[in-house]
Amino acid sequence: MNRSPLNGRRIRLGMVGGGEGAYIGGIHRFAARLDDQYELVAGAFDVDAERGHRFATQNYIAPERSYSDYATMAQFEAARADGIDVVAICTPNFTHFPIAKTFLEAGIDVICEKPLTTTLQDAEALAEVVSQTGRFLGVTYTYSGYPLIVEARARVQAGLIGKVRTVQVEYPLEWMATGVELKNNQQAAWRVDPQKNGRGGSIGDIGTHAYHLAGYVTGLKAESVAADLATFVEGRALDDNAHVLIRYEGGARGMLWSSQVAIGCSNALRLRVYGETGSLTWAQEQPNELIYTSLEGYTQIIKRGRDDLDAITRARTRTPPGHPEGYIEAFTNLYSGFAAALRARDEQRAISGIGALIPQIHDGLKGVAFVDAVVDSHQQGTVWKQPKYR
Repeated sequence: MNRSPLNGRRIRLGMVGGGEGAYIGGIHRFAARLDDQYELVAGAFDVDAERGHRFATQNYIAPERSYSDYATMAQFEAARADGIDVVAICTPNFTHFPIAKTFLEAGIDVICEKPLTTTLQDAEALAEVVSQTGRFLGVTYTYSGYPLIVEARARVQAGLIGKVRTVQVEYPLEWMATGVELKNNQQAAWRVDPQKNGRGGSIGDIGTHAYHLAGYVTGLKAESVAADLATFVEGRALDDNAHVLIRYEGGARGMLWSSQVAIGCSNALRLRVYGETGSLTWAQEQPNELIYTSLEGYTQIIKRGRDDLDAITRARTRTPPGHPEGYIEAFTNLYSGFAAALRARDEQRAISGIGALIPQIHDGLKGVAFVDAVVDSHQQGTVWKQPKYR
């Protein structure tokens, strides 16, 4: 079915998963609404059809567009003249591949949670589907949506800190410091199951965010990784703590730490980039400040919202300095970037503005390849392994 042009209207959004009690589904809906680029019109919100239909009613979805399963949703929405333009996949990792493949082959674009898939084979197959169909697939590496992360990238590219020498990135959390998966915590339960989460535990769940962030800001590509994984909570089949050394092309070195058992850390993602003439530091819990230090010892606090920031940073900023912006706004920047990319394709023009630098299929592929290399490295005695995609 031919869709009407996207120009002059909101993008029609569908959602799979993300229903009652699902944290990430709410974040997707907030992000889609904030810049008024999307309208949520359809969904298969829950594996429990009755609960999904109830959720759809509460969110003003027409009854005939509340579906019991994603396959039916893809079939019927593809046949409608007013069918969805893009679907958001807000489900556990092991379901990403079949859902994304189904919608892409139905001619519907996809916004997918990370990691893209649980296996590299599935990620490669999905990349092939994207290539064959010409559809769009965006991956929600949320933290690349923060304005000052984009500013850090621009300043590294402009040579502010000289050639990058060392990258240190960490993402420690505390919420799984005990066996919460044994206490009916469904969000934790599938994350410790290799069949549902993939080969990596903390390294797949949050380590992929840290890995993407380091590469996004520096532009560096990982040459090889050496990993030491640990499982501290008894009975888990996957790591809940990971230390990874990274050798980047060009000689730079990196260190990555991801942990789900770091008591005292709520969401302590932090990035430090050290170059020949200076350094940049950013922390997700204080996201409105980027700290620059020069070789001479001069330190500058760069605040979000300033008029002298890069144009690509200003495109992601909504309020002046002192009015905090955070996680929801960063997520919104991804959604607005995806919208800009879809509109640009629709109008057969180059992607620009907020649509530039958004994470797409290759970023998802790199994330899964990173997890594979890390787990292989650990299992083979912390040897150096080269990720297949960089």
